[in-house]
Amino acid sequence: MLPSGVSSLAFVSLAAVAQAATVTYNWDATWVWASPDGFARPVIGINGQWPCPKIEASVNDTVIINLNNQLGNQTSGLHFHGINQVNSPEMDGPSGVTQCPVPPGSSVQYQFTVDTPGTFWYHSHNLGQYPDGLRGPLIVHNPNDPYAGQYDEEIVMTVSDWYHTQSLDLMRNMLVTTNTRFIPPFPDAILVNEGQNANIAFNKSKTYRIRLINFSALASAMIHFDSHTMHVIATDAGYIQKESSYQLRISAAQRYDFLLQGSSRDNRNYPYLFSLDTNRDFKNASLGVTWPHNYTGYLVTDSSKPLDTIDQVSEWRPQDDSHFKNYEGQGPLANYAQLIKLDFAFCRDVNGYPRACFNNLTYIDQKVPTLYTAATTNDSNTNPVVYGQVNPFILKYNDVIQIVVNNLDAASHPFHLHGHHFQVLDRPKSGTGAWPGRDTNYAKTPVRRDTITVNPHSYAVLRFKADNPGVWLFHCHIEWHVEMGLTATMIEAPDKLQGMTFPQDDINNCKTQNLPYQGNAAGNTQNFTDTTGFITVPPTTYEG
Repeated sequence: MLPSGVSSLAFVSLAAVAQAATVTYNWDATWVWASPDGFARPVIGINGQWPCPKIEASVNDTVIINLNNQLGNQTSGLHFHGINQVNSPEMDGPSGVTQCPVPPGSSVQYQFTVDTPGTFWYHSHNLGQYPDGLRGPLIVHNPNDPYAGQYDEEIVMTVSDWYHTQSLDLMRNMLVTTNTRFIPPFPDAILVNEGQNANIAFNKSKTYRIRLINFSALASAMIHFDSHTMHVIATDAGYIQKESSYQLRISAAQRYDFLLQGSSRDNRNYPYLFSLDTNRDFKNASLGVTWPHNYTGYLVTDSSKPLDTIDQVSEWRPQDDSHFKNYEGQGPLANYAQLIKLDFAFCRDVNGYPRACFNNLTYIDQKVPTLYTAATTNDSNTNPVVYGQVNPFILKYNDVIQIVVNNLDAASHPFHLHGHHFQVLDRPKSGTGAWPGRDTNYAKTPVRRDTITVNPHSYAVLRFKADNPGVWLFHCHIEWHVEMGLTATMIEAPDKLQGMTFPQDDINNCKTQNLPYQGNAAGNTQNFTDTTGFITVPPTTYEG
């Protein structure tokens, strides 16, 4: 039986002689009172309930989400993290980028094909909203799973930092001129499985596939299982050659799939430990490394035995995930045609407010969603000027693109690319310095991810093929830094975006808010390179 709000319609494709399904979710976004850590506060739920439900489908299924914004006091929207939205870039979901925000009392329909299997998640990409609870797992099953037969059951686990204050207030308290050290909000607690029971019924004769997702706004999480090794089989929905790991560090927005195997020697209930990493650099003890937020759960092999032991980790030394190898053994994409070098540092706008910058420029929301500008400015859509200060880069169709991120900050940062899974060619240790400009000594079988942690005072080298026309963000996935402007925009194959049409409900949501939906960044439909009306300075009061 399907859960409330979900329907499924199966059909047979005569050409493929295969079965696919359309899975439909009818959701009202509503405020709900919850106390996952014992502190009661309003959170954003679905159909009057929280935690939010899981989206579940199989490869090549069509997923439809009918989202009705019943929040009353905030706009909203959804992004489907890790879903590349091939042939459906208008469904990616970030407000001001691929759609106008959905105002209270209005609806939007998201419809897309899940063409890649794996562990994904969905979340609001609007108003810094997902730390308020609007987030959930998105699981795409694979009938041709290369690890099928190596596990008996699968379990979805989530970890997150948690705040007792709503995001809008946290953002406004952060974006003040007195925040001279660019300090983000720090969490009040850790949540595992959104505060629900996270003990795992563990049969010693079985192997379990754990799908782990980090919902955090800021913090990475360390994980270790007492007396049981994690055998990692996927990172961010990309299969890898199996790696044995005793400790993992999962950054905000990342996912790991790993196998936990029971043993005939298992004779008690085994604890596991999550620790939130809110340190600037956990490897640098001189910075005062602390672990204030920890969670202990159990692999329960015998419910009659006590749950009274803890998992003691003397030092966190997680596996270096940049050394994982993609499952197929594919080498680096060759002969990149375009280099995009992004130097990240904190900065200030002309009014003295704390911002985050790529190449000394902070991202500034414009009036027209960027994808709408790409679709309605004719041949001018290859000119970065028409998009305003969204840090736009124009990518040619089918070119191989190399992105280099130089992290000039003293803390690590997770960077996420919409629309693609990139190859991680290099991600050296903290303190390495900026990229030297030489393409040497790269990974021979690079792991693919959609979110990569870049170490403090170091860099990462990423490659992907620009074969997915659309407008795709590249941003830090610390939510507070997104709202400080740590975002660039990839305008991919703009010649193929000309004349795109958009669903009427999206257009209606723009009209309801008197937002332009055609022309350049300011809505000029006559002279696309006329920058009059562009937003060139971030607002002094945060409104999202």
